[in-house]
Parts: sequence; C-alpha cells; structure tokens
Amino acid sequence: MWIRNCWYVIAWEHEVPAEGMFTRRVLNDPILVYRTSEGGLVAMQDRCCHRQAPLSRGRREGDCVRCGYHGLKFDAGGVCVEAPGLARIPVKARVRTYPVVSHNKWIFVWMGDPALADRALLPDNFSCDHPDWLYKPGYVHYDTPYLLVCDNLLDFSHLSYVHESTLGGSTAIAQAIPTIEPIPRGIRVTRHVPDVPPSPFWQSFQRFDRNVDRYFIYDFVLPGTLLMRSGGAPVGQAEGGLRGGVQLHSCQTLTPETETTTHYFFQQSHRSSIDDPAVTDTIYRGLVSAFEEDRETITAQHLNIDPEVPMLLLGMDQALVRYRRLLQQEFERERSAPSPVREAA
Repeated sequence: MWIRNCWYVIAWEHEVPAEGMFTRRVLNDPILVYRTSEGGLVAMQDRCCHRQAPLSRGRREGDCVRCGYHGLKFDAGGVCVEAPGLARIPVKARVRTYPVVSHNKWIFVWMGDPALADRALLPDNFSCDHPDWLYKPGYVHYDTPYLLVCDNLLDFSHLSYVHESTLGGSTAIAQAIPTIEPIPRGIRVTRHVPDVPPSPFWQSFQRFDRNVDRYFIYDFVLPGTLLMRSGGAPVGQAEGGLRGGVQLHSCQTLTPETETTTHYFFQQSHRSSIDDPAVTDTIYRGLVSAFEEDRETITAQHLNIDPEVPMLLLGMDQALVRYRRLLQQEFERERSAPSPVREAA
C-alpha cells in the first residue's frame, strides 16, 4: 500500500554528483537523477522508451542523456531530441520525468500527479541543514517492506529489548505509556521516562554519575518520516546540552524501493555548541550499530511472518495502528480520484 501524491526521499544531496548520473529505485520505478549545467536537478525514469535499457548505462551529453543501447538522446524534460538512423523522431519517443527538489540536504521526488506536486508537503527536516546542529548522514537498506520499519519507529517500547545495550538501557522505556496526538498528515508521539540509568549510547559520548530523566517527542508524517526531539538530563536538572545532559534532533525517513525492500535515510544531530568531531562521529557510529540491531530484528520478523495468521494487536500498538489507518485513508482518497499518471502507468 503506497501513496503517490507525496514526496519521497531518493538520496542525500551529497550522493548526486555535480557531473555524471545517480540512479535508485523508488516505488518499484527506476529513477535517474542528475544535475544540469546550471545546478538544477533532473529526475527521469531510468528506462529508455525504445527497448527499456537503463539510461544510467548510457552517458551524459551536456544537460541531455544518451541511451547506451541504440543512442537515443533525451533532454532534461524527457523528450527524445536525437534518434540515430531516423529521419523523424516519433512524438511518443520520450521518458517520464518527475518533480524533484532539494530540501535541507534531502533530495525528494514526487511519485504521483506532477500537477499536484506541492512543496508545502515537504517535511520539516530542519536539522539536516541548520547551523545549530551537527551530524553525519546515514543510509541503511532493508530487505523488508517499509511498513514493518514504520511499525518499528512508531513503537519505542522495543528500545528496552532490541536496543538493551545501545539506545535503551532500561525496561522503563517499555513501561512508560506514550501520549499520541493527531497532527496534519501524521501523529505526534510523546514519551517521558523519569529516573532511569543513562543508556549505553549516551554514556559513549557523555559521562553521567546518576540517573537521568529521558524524553522522546516525535512527529511521524506521511509517507514515512520521523522528526524527533530526544534527550534528557540528570534527575533534578533542567534539560540542557551535552554538558549537563543530552539534547538531540533526529530526521529519519523511509522510502519503499520495492514491495519487499526499503531505503532508510537517517541522521541524529547534536547542538553545534559542542563542536567536537569525535562526539559527532560517536553518535553516528552508535546509531549505525543500533539500526543494525533493528534491521536484524525486522528482517527475522519479515521472514517469520505467516500471512494467513493475523498479528495480535496490543496496547503498545496504538501509534502504528493510528498511522496505518491514516495511510489507508490517504491511499483510498487517491484511488477515488485517479490521476493521469496512474492511469497511464
């Protein structure tokens, strides 16, 4: 179940070179991304309209792309402007292009009706490009459906067990009952965990000599983006920076590659007042380690699921149930008003 009239992240900005080409599959569509001579972005289907060879196996010629199979040349709008051996280029000789934007270091493609592409629907991933925050960008590939990864992010009670020796460190996280509120195109989940030992993850970049009060406050918005404030401070102290406690902001987003594989883009940023590359690197490495724990768990879950047996819903599933309901509503709304893009697909 995918919605199409929305923005999906296809790459970090640094992944797309100033010259050359970049390709990645989104919603089962192979997409080619490149930069024009003036610095603009182009996203087109990585499939020649002639024999469906990948255009990414061809070459750039200025702001155009030439197919490496029979030499058809396409401009940045996807129109064939040269077809070797043909006196006249057929009108249908073109490839699909997609609205594409760069926003706070993430490159987004719009997978639905181009006429509906709305920059106002881009997520507020401000800490990806803000002087007050420092981080290292990350990417993980999952061999699982993206909704299983969404479920994982929507229920932080798993931190107590999957991440016992990394992000968690206390069974109190699973015992803390979150509040869940509706927001435009998503939900907000808030969880406070008072008077617990600092997690091993925190201890890797900041030393504590007493228990801490922790918090997780995040928005989870369509089509699968988490924007989170998290942290805490020693019991009895106000929330502060890394010297008195921990203050983090995280931007994580999921993009379906196929029905059973997923792209996961992430960062965990800290305040730039702690201008220490060692801290930035330690936070990144800790997150990579924890997310590998997630990947192993969710992959094992995916391989173990019996599609004929329904999952048992429990109290900790409230956020993921509400989000899936929201996703279903948007999916049905799109289906009730078919776009020209889907009809032509």
